[in-house]
Amino acid sequence: MSTNVLRTADGWWVVRGERAVRVETKAVTTAELLADRDAVREAAASAESGTPVADLVALPPVTTPCRVVAQMVNYHSHARDSGFRGEIPPTFFRKASGSISGPNEEIVRPAHVKFLDYEVELGLVMGAPLPVGTVVEERDLPRYVAGLVLTNDVSARDVQLTKTQFYESKSYPTFTPAGPHLALLDPEDFAHLLDLRLRLSVNGVTRQDRTLADMIVRPAQALTLLARFQTLDPGDLLLTGTPGGTALKAPPKPVEKISALLPPAVKWKAFFKGQAKNPRYLRDGDLITATIATPDGRIDLGEQRTAVTDAP
Repeated sequence: MSTNVLRTADGWWVVRGERAVRVETKAVTTAELLADRDAVREAAASAESGTPVADLVALPPVTTPCRVVAQMVNYHSHARDSGFRGEIPPTFFRKASGSISGPNEEIVRPAHVKFLDYEVELGLVMGAPLPVGTVVEERDLPRYVAGLVLTNDVSARDVQLTKTQFYESKSYPTFTPAGPHLALLDPEDFAHLLDLRLRLSVNGVTRQDRTLADMIVRPAQALTLLARFQTLDPGDLLLTGTPGGTALKAPPKPVEKISALLPPAVKWKAFFKGQAKNPRYLRDGDLITATIATPDGRIDLGEQRTAVTDAP
């Protein structure tokens, strides 16, 4: 069974139901905690009754600075929404780790961003170095991946599309809510990854709901492809893509073909004029709720509740 760990300003805690037991460790960073798994095991086995989880203020369980790498268009449902046809080449991009925020912190929309979108994603937290050239088979995942974390890859679509700039559009502060739990996996837990169900709702209305079975490039293959050019270290984070259901959708094919003939400035002006009628983009006061778990609760990354607010 996986072990859920919570981070607060006072340190690390093992979550056991509604209560949490402090991990007696000097670890400050996620990488340091992963190197002190004995302390985590001792807390998990402790007879102490613990502290009510409701009394703890969760910080992101992935500490910064760290590498944050993400996969683009990695669910079949998202590919359909995005207008992709045929084979989709695996693509990675980076996010600034300064975008990581807590599971209950507000998401702040910058004043110049008009089209703010959500993307619930499963995050892989590395537990061992992944050197360039590493080939990762399914059986090797427990060697490299220590655990999982719930994340939201918040995206400024007007920046992303007009500038073709993923890094900026997804790296503003608070654009990667993470947590509440870091689920540390036992080797046998990896056999249940495809049962994980990603759910996201806005103001109580479901927007995204898929399992990892919808994923195009699964974790072992993703790490192999990434290791062709990128080193990862313990505590680094790989976001593995989002299912369909985001606010952004590709225009109908006839419209897309006509738009391709227009000058870029005219094309984007027309596109966003249409997007302005889309009520699914995030607005001030919206509440996003996200979960990732297996149906049997064997792996449960907790619930993330983040409100959206406009920058002053």
